[in-house]
Amino acid sequence: MVKPDRSRYVWLYLPSKADKERWQALADEAKSPLSRFVIEIVESTLAENEELRPRREMVNELESVKNENKKLRDDLRQKDIVIDRYESELKRYRSEVFLSSNFEGIRRYSKELVEILKAGNYVDSYRLLEVLNIDPRESEQIQAVSHQLEELEEYGMIKPEGRGWRWIG
Repeated sequence: MVKPDRSRYVWLYLPSKADKERWQALADEAKSPLSRFVIEIVESTLAENEELRPRREMVNELESVKNENKKLRDDLRQKDIVIDRYESELKRYRSEVFLSSNFEGIRRYSKELVEILKAGNYVDSYRLLEVLNIDPRESEQIQAVSHQLEELEEYGMIKPEGRGWRWIG
């Protein structure tokens, strides 16, 4: 018989007798002695988590990642606001030529507007504004789109139908 090596012993004190009984029941179910069962559980956990770090270190890292995430979200929100303002200004600038009654020169039609009209058989006026991302309160933008639609109708490119438009080319 092999004599046990006392240098390899580990004493484990569980929080309660119920915990020891639960562990023992799990070991019995696995048809294994409790010591071998605990070793297997610990070894499998170690194999899954190759990078074992103290909890405090992981909590600090998580907090750091959360702070960085919040900073990036705030930065993104600010950039979205700036982009929205630029897009609004660009729409206003492009629509100025259709708002001026005494404009002379060449007017460029909204490529988006023409593509939307060409893509579908019929486009409702409200849906058209929605796709063009024009707020119904932006009266100048709506007026500019209306002028473009009227001119496209005069050129025989579209025809009005009910509350919408149909591309006829």
